[in-house]
Amino acid sequence: MHATTALIAAWARSAVVPRGGAFKALHAHEIASPVVQTLLQRAGVQAAQVNAVVVGNALGAGGNPARMLALNAGLPQACAAYTVDTQCCAGLDAVAMGIGLIASGQAEVVIAGGMEAWSRSPIRMHRPWHASEAPVAYERPAFAPTPEQDPDLLLSAARYAAQHGYTRAQQDAYACDSHQRAVTHQATIATEIVAVAGVLRDAYPRLIDAARAQRMPFVARSDDRPAPEADAYALSALTISTQADGAAFVLLLSPIAAGRLGVHVKAECVATASVGGAPELPLIAAELAAREALKRAGLNQANDMQFVELHDAFAVQGLSFADGLSLDLQRLNAHGGGVARGHPIGASAAIALVRLLADVEREGMSGSQGLVAVAGAGGLGAAAVVRKC
Repeated sequence: MHATTALIAAWARSAVVPRGGAFKALHAHEIASPVVQTLLQRAGVQAAQVNAVVVGNALGAGGNPARMLALNAGLPQACAAYTVDTQCCAGLDAVAMGIGLIASGQAEVVIAGGMEAWSRSPIRMHRPWHASEAPVAYERPAFAPTPEQDPDLLLSAARYAAQHGYTRAQQDAYACDSHQRAVTHQATIATEIVAVAGVLRDAYPRLIDAARAQRMPFVARSDDRPAPEADAYALSALTISTQADGAAFVLLLSPIAAGRLGVHVKAECVATASVGGAPELPLIAAELAAREALKRAGLNQANDMQFVELHDAFAVQGLSFADGLSLDLQRLNAHGGGVARGHPIGASAAIALVRLLADVEREGMSGSQGLVAVAGAGGLGAAAVVRKC
């Protein structure tokens, strides 16, 4: 095996629940703990055998959420705990870092993924310059040094849609299809979801027809086109991924540890990639990362994959990703994507990975491969290629 091989013994996730919903009273580590405990049960691994936990989290605002999770979930006190914040990429970057710990010999058994409790996220404030001034609350931090590099994420997506000709009608159709898939396949994906606060399925997906989609208000439109023209390419409330809570993790082992512990492995991570692109145009970074992960896996194109998952924060992102990789839209997010589920930022990429692994195991033959990708604020992208053992 290649020196960086990491074997995947199990995966699990919570349902994705919109902000203010059934998880509104839970902190991130409280959402994630049942997921981690079930993950270990599925693999037949004892908590005491875990060397490290790597957690993607974007809204915790300091501290070390990974350590909170490790202690709350009953992992040993000696377990190393690393928190990763690369925003939307964090859940997948955490897995890549977990693989790095194994490859470098620092750990043999690693839990990696992401968690987010948007409902309980702290209120963030800028400290005033002078004692006589009041602090100023802010919703998000800066993701690039200058305003020109750091437009509002919705505005950036709307500009991209207008510049590249992705109409509101196309975006609406994409989003309606994503919701349709998610609703249709609720029973199919049920086994990957762990009960948290009694919730056993993603709460947001619903059936929406074209007429209702057209009535939904737009939330962003390009500012470099006249209003009538910009409206034709605007982002509606339907075509963006709603704020949400959730958690997802995988159990990674070195080949030696898997053999010593007698663990049945289900998949291996063939390649990962974390890349940067234009900060003012973050949504295309998923495509950049996907291309790099495929290259590192020795593959030429996304169509070599049996399964492809993208955390699509925007419908226009899904359309662009498929076009950029010459991928049939019907093969992307077969059971619904982030547009339908919602966006628990630090967990979203890990949830997409769990979705991919579940499909590869359930529907693929030995050797079947899958690609997962995500883009993050600031022009970051992350991707991975996995293979069924």
